[in-house]
Amino acid sequence: MPMIAVDTQFGRLGVEEIDGAITRLVWGGADDTPDTPLLNEAAAQLRAYDQGRLTQFDLPYSVAGSEFLRQVCDIMFAIPFGDTLTYGDIAKQLDQPAQPVGQACGANPIPVIIPCHRVLSATGLGGFSGDGGVETKVALLRHEGAASLLI
Repeated sequence: MPMIAVDTQFGRLGVEEIDGAITRLVWGGADDTPDTPLLNEAAAQLRAYDQGRLTQFDLPYSVAGSEFLRQVCDIMFAIPFGDTLTYGDIAKQLDQPAQPVGQACGANPIPVIIPCHRVLSATGLGGFSGDGGVETKVALLRHEGAASLLI
């Protein structure tokens, strides 16, 4: 599975493609060759996001896992730049309890591109599965101008 890596202020991000869709983003990923047009576009969009020039990723993605996980990821993907939802907000949309939503957020295989960092708990930040944990979540939210929520 080809992967491209991009150095950002949030760390080195590796993006993986399978069959014409982004399937995974990892911290510290390897830069494999050959690159594909989709991986090159993903790298360009990640650089633009990092530089504050992109607020919405436009990449085909595929989330392996349950239908519930895919539904949560689709809702997260639609959260606008600089906005946030709570686990409870998503739970209401899906008519499910908040705890499984939190677990699905933590299982998101494509963080940043599918912005799970924009989902908060009812009482605070909640968790973050990427490198750096909650500190990285805070950095992503600050980058998007959502830091006023953190005060």
